[in-house]
Amino acid sequence: MAEKAAPGTIAHVFVLMLENRSFDHMLGFSGITGTDAVTGSQTTVDGLTGGESNSASGVAYPVTRRADLVMPVDPSHEFEDVVTQLCGAGAKYPKGGGQYPAVDCSGFVEKYRSLGGVAGTAPGTIMKCYDADQLPVLTALAREFAVCDRWFSSMPGPTWPNRFFIHAGSSGGLDHSPGGPEVALWDTIYGFRFAAGTIFDALDRAGPQGAWRIYAGGDFPNVAALHGVNNFEVRDLEHFTCDVASAGYRYRYTFIEPNYGDVIGGTFRGGNSQHPLDDVTHGEALIKTVYEAIRNSPHWPHSLLVVTWDEHGGFYDHVHPPAAIPPGDDVVVDGANRWGFAFDQYGPRVPAVIVSPLIPRNVIDHREYDHASVPATVQAVFGLPAMTARDKRAKNLISLASLASARTDAPASLPNPAPGASAHLLALMVPPIDGAASIEQGNLPGFLGNALRSDLALSRPEDRAAILTRFKSIATREQAQVYMDEVRVKVRAGRLAIHQNNDREANRGRVP
Repeated sequence: MAEKAAPGTIAHVFVLMLENRSFDHMLGFSGITGTDAVTGSQTTVDGLTGGESNSASGVAYPVTRRADLVMPVDPSHEFEDVVTQLCGAGAKYPKGGGQYPAVDCSGFVEKYRSLGGVAGTAPGTIMKCYDADQLPVLTALAREFAVCDRWFSSMPGPTWPNRFFIHAGSSGGLDHSPGGPEVALWDTIYGFRFAAGTIFDALDRAGPQGAWRIYAGGDFPNVAALHGVNNFEVRDLEHFTCDVASAGYRYRYTFIEPNYGDVIGGTFRGGNSQHPLDDVTHGEALIKTVYEAIRNSPHWPHSLLVVTWDEHGGFYDHVHPPAAIPPGDDVVVDGANRWGFAFDQYGPRVPAVIVSPLIPRNVIDHREYDHASVPATVQAVFGLPAMTARDKRAKNLISLASLASARTDAPASLPNPAPGASAHLLALMVPPIDGAASIEQGNLPGFLGNALRSDLALSRPEDRAAILTRFKSIATREQAQVYMDEVRVKVRAGRLAIHQNNDREANRGRVP
């Protein structure tokens, strides 16, 4: 049984997970100084000196200031790509399992240069990092509360497995971005399963004290792929501020997923996830909204908010990620473990800011964390057992909330985001959607899989065979667009009906 938090200290845990950014890329040039979380002495965040570099084709590319608000191309970050980024050109992981190559963080430019086209003309782009004034919201939070500068992505790879770790202390063996045929073969109507379940399952077993809620900015969030989570039970993110302002907000654990924007065309524009192809300032606005909603709610004195990113997105980070504790759980879903990866190696660092009025101002935490620290924290707060060896050994965040009573000096509002990219620039950078293009690129198959699961759950059992047949026939982005638009209508109607019913029951006093 995990360590239990002192009664009444933290009653609400909120988590906002954004997309694809490394620590150095976001905060490496922030220059944050503060108090060491362990020793109490003055310390500086482990960022950049300006002398760090990568080489490609015999040319050295140093880190530089003033990163672009929008990337011209999505940096690679699949399993093999990260092997190159962490271990250098020519490094290989022995498919089928083996020892991860020696990590020296030398291959970020080489991998970006190999993309060719727009990226190939400016290989040093991947070494650009933001200045503090470009990210005023994130920088203000990091200085006002606690910033963790050794929070690693849970595995050296892409979005899906890393997001699964925050929910289950494991990716269930998944070590790659799932393709269309895979999600069709998964037990779609029940979702992706884990041997020990998810943190949502554990909270369900805890009864009323374990009530949870999920908010999402889009109709097909990644979290809806999980067994035990129904997409039409997810709450639209636009309701978050109003909901949490209510004294009756009963949810002890709240997970918040952003809007990924254009997933059909693969541009990700128009969202607020901070995907590299979208304007980073939109994500800044989301962080500000989430913080201010909690800060100005009646639940603020007993709340803890974690803001982090799922993986590094291919961006440079100078800290060598260490070895990791394998989760040790069984693989339940066939085909999940393509590379034979043992999950004994962390991926690159990502930003992580921990917010609570119970955290002293301007704390810097140099201790090791990964995404499994989130379920470890929830377990500590609510007295739940660990799910895997990873979250059992992961450090939780409880010790950061060291104050006996809530601070009264935390800002009620954060700075506004910096000016975003111009509409003209975005228009030039957004390619037209090729409706005939294959769906087997990027994360679209996963979003399609979530649409399929929602479709099956919201349709009659006798329609299941026809739905599966249609899904398997989807081969182009145009066909994906038509299908997802149809399912989107069902999802929104289903969500509306469920939440209207819940609101009625709550008003009658039937919802604890």
